[in-house]
Amino acid sequence: MAKGTPATSALEKAGIAFNLHEYDYDPNAERIGMQAADALGVSPSRLLKTLMAKAGGAVVCVLIASDREVSLKKLAAAAGAKDAAMLPAAEAERITGYHVGGISPLGQRKRVRVFIDAPALAHPTIIFNGGRRGLQIEIAPAEFVKLLGATAAEIAS
Repeated sequence: MAKGTPATSALEKAGIAFNLHEYDYDPNAERIGMQAADALGVSPSRLLKTLMAKAGGAVVCVLIASDREVSLKKLAAAAGAKDAAMLPAAEAERITGYHVGGISPLGQRKRVRVFIDAPALAHPTIIFNGGRRGLQIEIAPAEFVKLLGATAAEIAS
């Protein structure tokens, strides 16, 4: 197994059980989350993509099923902001310390508010980026919400 990342270190420090899944990352994939779900043979509704956005003036992290899209209007409402917009890739990388395609909600340079699309909580486990391209973490959604203080909301369009 690959060396740890800030994301796996955060889980180990918190004493949370997790599983790692590695796959061959395709930098040319049209939809990275869908490519990861296909490569791992898991439902796209359980493999969550990590997106960085701004809600009002605050940077937020959003997790949503690989086969769904974020409604910026619903995200803004969930965050109590007037508007929301996706962050440009370079800004997301600078803020998180991760490369696009490897952004994890765990172990980011600066802790930001985290939103998770509510339907994802229905799964026994969820899978999300482990902090580098080709590495995914699997944990129980309740552990994820507890560790990150994540807000569950209907944020899909």
